[in-house]
Amino acid sequence: MYSIHKAFIIIFCTNVCISHNVFAQSAVSNNYVSGKGLPKLKIERSMIYVPDTAWLYNHHASITHFKDKLIAIWSDGLKDEDKPGQRVVFSTSKDFQHWSEIKILATPSVYNNDTLNVLTAAGFHQFNDTLVTYFGEYSPYRTNTHLWAKFTTDGEQWSNAIDMHLPVNPNHGPQQTASGRLIISGNFTFPYTDDYRGLSGWRMNSFYPASLYKEDNPETFYKPAELSGFPPLCEGSFFQTDDKVIHMLMRVTGEGWKGKLWLTESNDDGTTWSKPAETTFTDNDSKFHFGRLPDGRFYYVGIPDTLHHYARNPLVLSLSEDGKQFNQHYIIANEEYTLKKEGLWKGGQYGYPHTIIYDGYMYVIISRQKEAIEIIRFTLDQL
Repeated sequence: MYSIHKAFIIIFCTNVCISHNVFAQSAVSNNYVSGKGLPKLKIERSMIYVPDTAWLYNHHASITHFKDKLIAIWSDGLKDEDKPGQRVVFSTSKDFQHWSEIKILATPSVYNNDTLNVLTAAGFHQFNDTLVTYFGEYSPYRTNTHLWAKFTTDGEQWSNAIDMHLPVNPNHGPQQTASGRLIISGNFTFPYTDDYRGLSGWRMNSFYPASLYKEDNPETFYKPAELSGFPPLCEGSFFQTDDKVIHMLMRVTGEGWKGKLWLTESNDDGTTWSKPAETTFTDNDSKFHFGRLPDGRFYYVGIPDTLHHYARNPLVLSLSEDGKQFNQHYIIANEEYTLKKEGLWKGGQYGYPHTIIYDGYMYVIISRQKEAIEIIRFTLDQL
């Protein structure tokens, strides 16, 4: 009787643990100390957009290559960060150096008949010969969050906006896992779909209980963290190792910042997530981007410096053979940009990087003090 009872407990606990992703977290760390003495990559760079006297806030950029051109999108505001009227714009280039005049991808709707909503650029997804771009929308009071998508087959003419039926303002656009599932990196929610087009079937999930949140935007990540005893966790980015475990790293901001990223993991293709824990991976209090090189190494592009909080300089590439120890570092760029016009929360030399690998290059798009949009590229054979 005792043996049968004991066996039942073991089987029951095993099933519960797997279904709720309660398993030992893999250590993800770096050994970055400072930029002093690190090799500097040979780069090419191009300013995509520098404002003149209007639309002085530019941030949340993403880059993709579609058919015969590079396409960049970003959030474009009048002066201050994430204020009513903020729209999403795009620019294209066939040669990296020459970029088109910006064009409007989406403008916000009106909230409560008197104030414009806020739009945030949220990345790309490609399938077949179609490119999808995403943008979040929320009210001036950080409520009524919606995710929208538009698609194109030529990179110039876009469809009408499609409601994704998700109350999420993403950090990065959909990323494909080994199974083909698409996962969006939000602040604390990581919606997924098995629709290869990324246009339907999205399901919300998080490491938080669903009872603790209704929407995910730049304001709503504070409360569930406080109720759960965590620092403010936000702006995730993930990579998947060959054992199929997904490693989602998150920024900590505000008074909770201690110079380290936090980690949550999934071993069931993003259906559930483990309890978050602090890592020893250093961070300057900024968005970052993880990915994988063609040779199988994992990479991080971000600001790992902790000596100059929020300066967001230098921009660093870190590499890892196993997805655990990121111990090979390169300076991508450290030159400074001079701000033309002060604005709310404007600052940070290399803001919110997003990357792609294409034709032997890594491309990195960033905002410069949340005012100008720049793109950098370098050959992978330097690594």
